[in-house]
Amino acid sequence: MFQKTSFTTLIIGVFVVYVLHTCWVMYGIVYTKPCDESSGVHCVTPYLAKKPRLQLSIYTSLKATGDGNPNLILNIEDFDIHSKFERKVNVSIPKKTRNNGTLYTYVFVHQAGVSPWHDNKEVHLVAQLTSYMVLKPQEVNLISGEDPTQQSEPHRKTTNVPDRPVAHWRSRLTFNIMADDFSFDGESLPGDVHRYMKILQYGKKVQYLPILFVDLLSNRVKDLMVINSSTTELPLTVSYDTISLGKLRFWIHMQDAVYSLQQFGFTEKDADEIKGIFVDTNLYFLALTFVVAAFHLLFDFLAFKNDISFWKKKKSMVGMSSKAVLWRCFSTIVIFLYLLDEQTSMLILIPAGVGSIIEVWKVKKAFKMQIHWHGLKPTFKFGTSDESERRTEAYDTQAMKYLSYLLYPLCIGGAGYSLVYVKYKSWYSWLINSLVNGVYAFGFLFMLPQLFVNYKFKSVAHLPWKAFMYKAFNTFIDDVFAFIITMPTSHRLACFRDDVVFLGYLYQRWLYPVDKSRVNEYGESYDEKPKGKPHKD
Repeated sequence: MFQKTSFTTLIIGVFVVYVLHTCWVMYGIVYTKPCDESSGVHCVTPYLAKKPRLQLSIYTSLKATGDGNPNLILNIEDFDIHSKFERKVNVSIPKKTRNNGTLYTYVFVHQAGVSPWHDNKEVHLVAQLTSYMVLKPQEVNLISGEDPTQQSEPHRKTTNVPDRPVAHWRSRLTFNIMADDFSFDGESLPGDVHRYMKILQYGKKVQYLPILFVDLLSNRVKDLMVINSSTTELPLTVSYDTISLGKLRFWIHMQDAVYSLQQFGFTEKDADEIKGIFVDTNLYFLALTFVVAAFHLLFDFLAFKNDISFWKKKKSMVGMSSKAVLWRCFSTIVIFLYLLDEQTSMLILIPAGVGSIIEVWKVKKAFKMQIHWHGLKPTFKFGTSDESERRTEAYDTQAMKYLSYLLYPLCIGGAGYSLVYVKYKSWYSWLINSLVNGVYAFGFLFMLPQLFVNYKFKSVAHLPWKAFMYKAFNTFIDDVFAFIITMPTSHRLACFRDDVVFLGYLYQRWLYPVDKSRVNEYGESYDEKPKGKPHKD
């Protein structure tokens, strides 16, 4: 007979297969088998092996087809592909672009002394120098109604921010050339690189021209500049460097992935968070990020699964702080609304939203709440508590009483200070920021009543330790993500705050060893005799 496989074991098995498959796919991307000319295989050799004299020309145009009166902005007559550079040029902005239009750039690499428009050995790529985003709402001091930045920016208008996308200038243009002396197998050209290749044939000899690549992942939101109707000229930083074949193939796949996400509805800001993971870290740290993200996803799922399983079977609130459960529900909802107001990455927002839904359901279980609907009018009914639960509630109330003396004045004082000295988009934004600052700064204090209840009962057997351990692993993983993914500073500090809370629980776990005569997390005792009908042997 086969043993029954648990759901957790099945999920871990699928996770291991997924990680191994992903590693194999990534290896296939970064490694390309070179062509062996001695074996008689049809090889495609690099045109750059002859070391030709090249020229770099960069134009701007109103049309992607190149027939919109292109304007030359940068010309390097003796272009050395092995010498990286960074230059700043000023670009004239046409009237159509100033009126919320688009501007394109053409990057040509061609033979020196030959016009790129008449060179049969030229390679070029077209990219947009403009992007479209909805402007961030203007922040003001809610007491005085003034914007402090207007003192340093007198030309800024105080008109309402439009809710339609506005043209922004991409102030950086980054491009690369694959400079490896690499020969491809003509019968198995990689599809990702093939679309960037221009091939020439001289009799039986086949060569590929320089592989030019415009790095769109380097276009970050922080580098965007709003194009006003009065803007006639804007700066553009042109950066060039060589790129290896492995990194080129990897970058093409990542660029395609970001583009696919944008087609599925991801905004420019959401895509920018993902770009930051790739651009702001080296490849080794990126590989570590992938492993960390995979384990974070696994532990998130297992924590949710065990948390739901624990509360689904929960029969008694003995030893559990109901106020801590209520506070966790309130704080997760506030954090979710804050992250939503700050337009945080979907990578952070979605798990926070799912966690809020689970916390609301846990409050319903903790207070034994039943909801009856009479048409559109709900009626709430709460269950009764036994003696042990009432004793737990008394300890819980006692702990909260002392905490309130410290917590409430600090939260009110912080909210008043921010109202006077900090600017916000609206009163709602101030309210959410004040609440979330209280949650982040002093929220861990609301975990103390549970520690106090554990101390009074001299037991931790009533806690959901499986879910706690998965959350503990995720907390330490969040410490890594705090330096990788863009998020509000208060949310980043909260990740390290949670470490202290979990260490406190682990200390109590060691201090109060398991006693099987105590009531466990499901309101049962291991020493209780099983209830069933007696039977004869």
